[in-house]
Amino acid sequence: MIRVSIYGLLIAIALAVFLAPFASQSPDGLEKVAEDKGFLEKGEREPLIGAPLPDYSMPGVKHEGVSTALAGIVGTIITFAAALGIGYLIKKKKAM
Repeated sequence: MIRVSIYGLLIAIALAVFLAPFASQSPDGLEKVAEDKGFLEKGEREPLIGAPLPDYSMPGVKHEGVSTALAGIVGTIITFAAALGIGYLIKKKKAM
């Protein structure tokens, strides 16, 4: 099972590396609606906690494509680790 998980992780990382740089620069659906309806500014304030990878980019990396790909890799690994941890906890709870 771990082998399958590792293959899945590698495939997801490959997709992040090769497809993330081609992501649309247009606003997402919620941001577009807020813009169209005129209340986008109301949500624009200093966040309580800063985003670790703001705007899907890696702070300090100047090349936009490389920065986006690195942010995709980091995001994929974080999501994979969270899903693996939750799965482990669920499996452990069922075994009890």
